[in-house]
Amino acid sequence: MRKALSLALKAKDPRPNPYVGAVVVKNNKIIATGFHKKTGAAHAEIVALNKAAGRVQGATLYITLEPCSHFGRTPPCTDKIIESGVKEVIVGMRDPNPLNNGKGINLLRRAGIKVKTGIRQTECRKMNKVFMKYTRQKMPYICVKAGQSLDGKIATRNFNSQWITGKPARDFSHKLRSNFDAIMVGVNTILKDNPRLSGTSKNIKIIADTKLKIPINSNIFIDGKIIIVTAKKITDNKAVKLIKKGAQVITVERKSGKVHLRQMMRELAALEISKILVEGGGELIGSLFDEKLVDYAMFFTAPKIIGGKNAVSSVSGKGVGGIDEVIKLNNIETKKIGEDLLIEGDVKFLPA
Repeated sequence: MRKALSLALKAKDPRPNPYVGAVVVKNNKIIATGFHKKTGAAHAEIVALNKAAGRVQGATLYITLEPCSHFGRTPPCTDKIIESGVKEVIVGMRDPNPLNNGKGINLLRRAGIKVKTGIRQTECRKMNKVFMKYTRQKMPYICVKAGQSLDGKIATRNFNSQWITGKPARDFSHKLRSNFDAIMVGVNTILKDNPRLSGTSKNIKIIADTKLKIPINSNIFIDGKIIIVTAKKITDNKAVKLIKKGAQVITVERKSGKVHLRQMMRELAALEISKILVEGGGELIGSLFDEKLVDYAMFFTAPKIIGGKNAVSSVSGKGVGGIDEVIKLNNIETKKIGEDLLIEGDVKFLPA
């Protein structure tokens, strides 16, 4: 299973599909391996079984994720496994997809194949935490990232923000974008900084813009796919202009005078956007925390103090009322990048 886990991580970008690795063992020897490369490609177990063609009878198949039992972009993997002659299947974790979730295991057992589950389950679940949220909740996995001063500011009282963190931290942050389907900012970030938000060719740029304040000549329109989420109607004159500019405009309801963030995330998940990096500003990040939509947080802190009650904070929004309500990070990691310190971890919200 360790081998299957390492194979799974060879996939560069399987999203919105999971990371999956498979190993075929016979007479205590590995005879074939496979991993799922990308959406639409053959699943890991099929790759491995095809490589072991003619030698599979009586073998054991190790796979990090329960084989699928339904038609999707590819046929059910359980059919191929049953036909192959495998005598035993060792599964890392059950498939969180409600379309499967135990059905694949039951089909294999009914066919007379011995099945063991939960082998290195913690590692398998950690590897596929994005897929788990996406399939169970129909919501993208959200990581917020901020570059801030020691006192938690992302801009001065005059909205000057370039640059708080050093170049090594900024370069590190830029490279992070390749790990995500999309980069998201609030419209205030566009109005104040006019960023290009350039990442990889696959990165979608998402702007939360309740009233469609975004200027038509903003730098984000220079390249890449743009999605603007608003509470304005698609027939609005500004929306029509943005669509002609090449942007996709999505309309959601309002909540507390802003775009309905939870509805926005559902709409983005429906477009097969499963992992989003939110880069600001403080109001958007704070609102996402308020709505308990954040899964992971990364804060780059520079050894600088900005001060001032009107300086812009990295996390605004409503916030919590008491210390006993604070949002905590679990599985914390720290890294020193140049002169700056990165603190990151899984976000832990208190039960509602």
